[in-house]
Amino acid sequence: MKQTLILLFVASVFTACNDGIDTDDYGIFSSQDDETVIIEGLIDSDIPDYWDNYITAYPNTNRMIMGDCPGSVDDEANWAAAKMIRDHGLTIHLPSEAIIASGAVDLYLSGTSRTRDVGSQIGVHAWSDGAGNEATDYPVGHEEHEGAINYYVDMGFSQEDAESFYYFTINAASADDIHWMSDEEIEEYKLLK
Repeated sequence: MKQTLILLFVASVFTACNDGIDTDDYGIFSSQDDETVIIEGLIDSDIPDYWDNYITAYPNTNRMIMGDCPGSVDDEANWAAAKMIRDHGLTIHLPSEAIIASGAVDLYLSGTSRTRDVGSQIGVHAWSDGAGNEATDYPVGHEEHEGAINYYVDMGFSQEDAESFYYFTINAASADDIHWMSDEEIEEYKLLK
């Protein structure tokens, strides 16, 4: 009986520890002050939980500063968190040392206002499904492109601007490469707001 109770206790502790994200776990988010959040690192599948934990702890947050954010490993989770950030009305800024790429660019676009300092870098490329198919393997207008285009529309882009930026990104570099956008491209594709 004693061994059974010990096993049940250990099993319940193990389950509780692995039942989700700790409510004070902010992942790649950290606080600069009560109104400013800093994001730094690779965006993973837990980002919606991290953001929910963070904004619960710091409800007055109205500004995000992005640092070194190389991308995301889960577009759906990234877009879900970005929509939450958008709904909270954050402005997002890239300081001169910021380097954002791939899915981190999508997160940047969630800002209701988006600014950047000279020297910050924004990198884009085609997506890959992990099974050998890249975005450019599908023709313009294919349903595989709809998720990203619809996301850009949700972030305030017109349909035309969303399609223009999306097709630019997937043709700018292959999935295993990166294209660092010029100041002119950043302006042309309306990344600042």
